[in-house]
Amino acid sequence: MSLEFQIARRMARPTEGRKRSVMERIAVISVALSLSVMILALSVVYGFKREIGASMSGFSSHVVVTDLRAMQRTDAQPIRMTPSLEAMLKADEGVLHMQRYARRGGIIRTADAVEGVMLKGVGAEYDWSHFERWLVEGALPRVGDSIRTKDLLLSKTLAEKLEVQVGDRVELLFVEAGATPYRDRFKVVGLYASGMEELDNTTLMTDLRNVQRLSMWEEDQISGYEIYTTSLAEGEALAARLDHQLLYDEEVEADNVTAFWVQDLYPQIFDWLKTHDVNAVVILVIMLVVAFFNMSAALLILVLERIRMIGVLKALGMQNGSLRKVFLYRATMIALRGFAWGNGIGLAICWLQDHFHLLKLDAEGYILSAVPIALEWGWWLLLNVGFAAAIILLMLLPTSVVATVKPDETMRYE
Repeated sequence: MSLEFQIARRMARPTEGRKRSVMERIAVISVALSLSVMILALSVVYGFKREIGASMSGFSSHVVVTDLRAMQRTDAQPIRMTPSLEAMLKADEGVLHMQRYARRGGIIRTADAVEGVMLKGVGAEYDWSHFERWLVEGALPRVGDSIRTKDLLLSKTLAEKLEVQVGDRVELLFVEAGATPYRDRFKVVGLYASGMEELDNTTLMTDLRNVQRLSMWEEDQISGYEIYTTSLAEGEALAARLDHQLLYDEEVEADNVTAFWVQDLYPQIFDWLKTHDVNAVVILVIMLVVAFFNMSAALLILVLERIRMIGVLKALGMQNGSLRKVFLYRATMIALRGFAWGNGIGLAICWLQDHFHLLKLDAEGYILSAVPIALEWGWWLLLNVGFAAAIILLMLLPTSVVATVKPDETMRYE
């Protein structure tokens, strides 16, 4: 163990009748507060990205293959299912799962309420894993059976607005320009809650054949395909590859058919997410500056308190570099105490919010109904290492005061 570390450790021990200095405590609190705020900020940013990305994938998958005219529309021209088209799409190694869908915009009404909705029909191959997690009451609709059912899955928030429950029947009205409105009745078999009220309030799930019949489409006509790949980020490259293949495909069925990345379908939501990255960077910089100034002030006071000791050590032959190491070790000890408290507080708050959702959000402004938390050990470790390295490097500046101390002047005073 080095002499410098031994001296720093001895300085850290409170002597009899002498407690830790106020500035030292302020430095510990500052580091702890800064680190806990950083952990919370990154957890929330990654939480928003994870939850919104997962929810958008649940509603629209990673890549959507549809008619070019279907962008941001619910009643566009259908595409025709053919074995050659499906084989071309599945041939890409990035395609993990592909499912058909059809959608139709309409109005749902009860005796006391009316709401605009989007009826989405799916086939037997549909991946219900997201809706299984979101299901809060009842069951998922039966789809793809030999006998077509009129089961309907809608959100809990929409059910509360309409004042309907599982087992009730609701009427859907479909209006087309220049045509007589027509209607149909469905049975509510389940309620779900994804947390994204903007989509919960409009999305209804049913059998694919119901939407085909209401749209007067043939059996091989659908709105498009939803495709899942390894992750949301990989969807961009997959969409580009599929779009290129569809563009140069000579099959008539591929005319006007294109592939969209889910972020292209909902750009306003993902652009809003990007603003959180800027907010997180601003918070990290501010917290680092706060911790640096408080640590610097504490270290300068520690140096001034030990002026006589510095003079004695210099008189005994200790060099400025070794003396700076003493106070760097001392600063590191203070920082480590702050890191312990900061990690404890930050991780505890993250755990409480993740399990109990104590902090709620206005879903109309923030999309989600509660503050999401995503704590990943990779970025948490990188944050701790980076923050520690930054603090130690910045402490080199205040420790330079040691070089200005002259032994012959300091040893005159008690």
